[in-house]
Amino acid sequence: MEDIAEQGANLQDSFPDNESGINEPLLSRESAAIDAVDGSTEDLHLRDWPPPQVRVGISSSAANETSQMALIGAKFSHIESLDYEIIDNDIFKQDWRSRTRIQILQYIILKWTLAFLVGLLTGVTGFAINMAVENIAGAKLKKTSHFMEMNRTATAFAIFGGSNLLLVLFAAVLCAYFSPSAAGSGIPEAKAYLNGIDAPNILAPKTLVVKILGSIGAVAGGLYVGKEGPLVHIGACFASLLSQGGSRRYHLSWKWLRFFKNDRDRRDLVTCGAAAGVATAFRAPVGGVLFALEEATSWWRSSLLWRAFFTTAVVAVVLRTAMSICKSGKCGLFGSGGLIMFNIGQSSLEFGVIELFPVVILGVVGGLLGSLFTYINGKIVRAYSHWHSKYGPMVKLLQALVVSAITSLCMFGLPLLAACRPCDQISIESHSYCPTSGGSGNFKQFQCPPGHYNDMAGLFFNTNDDVIRILLSIKTSNEFRYISILIFLASSFILTLLTYGTAVPSGLFIPVIIVGATYGRLTGMIMRSLNGLQKLDEGLYAFLGAASFLGGSMRMTVSLCVILLELTDNLLMLPLTMLVLLISKTIGDLFNHSVYDQIVQIKGLPFLEEHPEPYMKHLTALDVCTCSLVTLSGLERVGIIVGVLKRTNHNAFPVIDEDPISKNPILYGLVLRSHLLVILKRREFLSSRTLSMDPCKYFSSIEFAKPGSGKGLKINDIVLSEEEQDMFVDLRPFTNTSPYTVVDTMSLAKAFKLFRGLGLRHLCVVPKTPGRQPIVGILTRHDFMSDHVLNLYPHLRESRWKRLRIRHSTIKRAVDWRQFWDQKKLRIVK
Repeated sequence: MEDIAEQGANLQDSFPDNESGINEPLLSRESAAIDAVDGSTEDLHLRDWPPPQVRVGISSSAANETSQMALIGAKFSHIESLDYEIIDNDIFKQDWRSRTRIQILQYIILKWTLAFLVGLLTGVTGFAINMAVENIAGAKLKKTSHFMEMNRTATAFAIFGGSNLLLVLFAAVLCAYFSPSAAGSGIPEAKAYLNGIDAPNILAPKTLVVKILGSIGAVAGGLYVGKEGPLVHIGACFASLLSQGGSRRYHLSWKWLRFFKNDRDRRDLVTCGAAAGVATAFRAPVGGVLFALEEATSWWRSSLLWRAFFTTAVVAVVLRTAMSICKSGKCGLFGSGGLIMFNIGQSSLEFGVIELFPVVILGVVGGLLGSLFTYINGKIVRAYSHWHSKYGPMVKLLQALVVSAITSLCMFGLPLLAACRPCDQISIESHSYCPTSGGSGNFKQFQCPPGHYNDMAGLFFNTNDDVIRILLSIKTSNEFRYISILIFLASSFILTLLTYGTAVPSGLFIPVIIVGATYGRLTGMIMRSLNGLQKLDEGLYAFLGAASFLGGSMRMTVSLCVILLELTDNLLMLPLTMLVLLISKTIGDLFNHSVYDQIVQIKGLPFLEEHPEPYMKHLTALDVCTCSLVTLSGLERVGIIVGVLKRTNHNAFPVIDEDPISKNPILYGLVLRSHLLVILKRREFLSSRTLSMDPCKYFSSIEFAKPGSGKGLKINDIVLSEEEQDMFVDLRPFTNTSPYTVVDTMSLAKAFKLFRGLGLRHLCVVPKTPGRQPIVGILTRHDFMSDHVLNLYPHLRESRWKRLRIRHSTIKRAVDWRQFWDQKKLRIVK
């Protein structure tokens, strides 16, 4: 088994994850020993290594001041990195050698069993959320429609607005007081975890419960949010809970899952959970796998593809079975809705060259509007985050209630301003369904007389899933007026911006699809008005508009294409969908990052992008090693270890030993802080340097396994006597003897690719020339952050090595250059 046994700390109470000594002064082992052994330092045989020197040629101006805190919920919390490296020491080697075939088979069976359970739990939970939303929202809309038919508008609005306020308040209270990390989409958090970032409580059991209940309240409360992003987070939470053997805090722990107590197996299962979330939200099993591959995870293996596909297949079976049960009427108002599925397969898909022009325009508009949406959304989310952290939970509740009130006023008030339309003006195919009765439908009667419908009420006065069905419906030409579509487009765009960032679980997929489908439908109406130029149905233009806005804001291509095709069950739309997504993503990438990448940046999560920054090619690994090292000897005094652990918050320490032949100091390996804590807790010490023991008789690999999301072992929990601190520990059996190393002259860009590609937490930098100390620095995630590198070398901020992207400064320089050229021509003419 690929096992990594690293101690997980309680991140809310621990120090920052200063894995390589970032911002730490040079801490000598003598000074650490003085604090630990009452100032006695004689006969300790201590060894100090000087801090690494910055390479001559490029001067360093600052130490690593990259923040190791991130915005989790409404407050900044310390974060740590995950470690996917295989520990190579005597304890784990003995564990691997001692495993029987039965234990190996048990591990393989458990991997597939956990994948099955993740798919089963995510599918059942997603179905339950959908059923709850449909029944709650359906009952609310039915009651409101009943009073509207009785011309009791005030009572209808009181029921409608009051229900929305109560549901949103319920979701906001849960997120504000019980689990702030459950607010938002959840996709950025899951993406950050799969990138190697371990933030507190993002996958905790409490977060899971609040995410489920809060999603029901927010979506049923009429907010412009979706349950798709939260379902991805829910799937990841289920995977994390199962892979860590449950939760000790909530008395849910299973010893038979001890094989999975490592970051590597947890990462694989969380990836399956993210795929299961998308498969549940859109009934798109293949799209879920591709979403995890393209957007969620940063590392992918071919063996993981099978398990992710198996997980989403389980989800598909669960949803199909549940839907078949509900067809008999046992699920209340859920029978025909809830789980998104848009069937446009019966419409003609013949198109000529002339239809390609509006399709290309949709792609360009989607890219421009998506980048604008991302830009404005970033400003609003930053403002919301500032308010939440400054004023506390009450502001979260007040903001959620204000947004809910504004949304209810728009949903109920704007249709009252619209004129009624007779049903005989719409197409013959839809005439028999006009006006529709009940909680959902295209042709809402609202306040209109019999035989008439309110086209704006059909867009506002429905659940978000039903709105998408209406916009994508085919053979419903002349259903909407231009003014109704324009008002709905502006209001849905603004409400989506106002809502995302409130303290409720909120997904972006559904609101983005609504906005895109609206201007796509508008494009189809314009093409219909041009005689002889419309071969595609208005519903198909709405579908392409939704694809364009998704591509322009989320910057995904393959996974979005497959998800949309699985949603509509129409493979003939593939060429046009591909074209729209490629254009919109290309246009959007010219201006800014995707909306999810932007949220990761706003939260301050140290996310490693797929490619290094261009200027990293001109730096070496040594150029960013600004930290000092704290080393330990192969045979070390207990008091020195205690002092080092108390004085530093490093998570790994180089172990220096003597070469038995040359007697020169060599890098024996890295020992983890968590392993040192286990050793000190067991108190298996040596009374003399000349003694030895077999650690495999006293320690097992399970003791070094990483715990779950609960509190881990800390140095302050261990109390040793002075006699024990004068004893010794042989660290060599517990040291990872084969850590990944790079020479100090290696390109920083190359080191970045190695660090990210292998999912490392520590990368040792060793000297290329002999005669120097065996290690000159340790690179961690924070050393590759652009803020840190550019803080060291400010002149790189304006260098030509940055990525190509249109910025405000670029546009300004272009305008200034044009003015200069016009003035020069004017002087020539004179």
